[in-house]
Amino acid sequence: MSFVIASTLEEALQALAGGARPVAGGTDLVVGARHGKAPLPDDLVAIDRIESLREVRRTVDGLTIGALVDHHTIEHHPIITSLFAALADGSALVGSPATRNVGTIGGNVMNASPAMDTGSPLLVLGAEVELQSLRGNRRVPIDQLWTAPGRTCAQPDELCVAVHLAAPAARSASAYIRLEYRRAMEIAIVGAAASVTLDDDGSVASLRVALTAVAPTIIEVVGLGGGPVEHAASAAREAASAQARPISDLRASSDYRRHTVGVMAARAVLAAARRAGGDAIPSPLNRAIGIGASS
Repeated sequence: MSFVIASTLEEALQALAGGARPVAGGTDLVVGARHGKAPLPDDLVAIDRIESLREVRRTVDGLTIGALVDHHTIEHHPIITSLFAALADGSALVGSPATRNVGTIGGNVMNASPAMDTGSPLLVLGAEVELQSLRGNRRVPIDQLWTAPGRTCAQPDELCVAVHLAAPAARSASAYIRLEYRRAMEIAIVGAAASVTLDDDGSVASLRVALTAVAPTIIEVVGLGGGPVEHAASAAREAASAQARPISDLRASSDYRRHTVGVMAARAVLAAARRAGGDAIPSPLNRAIGIGASS
């Protein structure tokens, strides 16, 4: 086994071109190996010292989040909490405080778990993931990145270097909520994110909803319309339950997941609409509205 510590992006890309696999926080890679899900790769390149990947930058058309930005930073960043609140909601629920201080957005996205708490927020926010290799770089819409549980369309020599978010429209806001049995080290049983834009009269002009842990990948609910907020939330509930493709396991049955993901979708729509209307609901939404475990 070889282990390389990269201090520059060029060094990291060289190592990937030679067959190494990147590691930063290691919260997925190391834990997965310890639990027997997959052995550690023969060759690793540590990318945690590449400072250029730790930046959160305003851009002309939105926001760029470097791949090494940790969940704690995302949870508390003033731009993200004000303009991209669903992502703050999701990052605030990842693992434990220790996990959130080392786990990165790039690692979370590229791990491609259908239960990741940042996935559905990024989908409804229209995120793009920037992949870079020695051959060049490209941007991939996040709904095209995930191909199966634990799999992405990235090539072995491509490194996730950033997540890009477009600036939201006026009177827009987002929210993410999940069903949980406990408050720490929990994996979403189901979850839902919503992004809402309101008309001047307070009705829903546009709506996106995405679902967590009810299909092989994070999925977006299709066929949603606008109208009065309560009507839009009800429609989202019905569509989410109908379009979910959950499994049954030790944590929940498929029928239970199908029902509760609809409830989470409706609540996410209502919360996003409140935020779009000016209500200052803090992140994480789960704690703010009393969803989930009490302690």
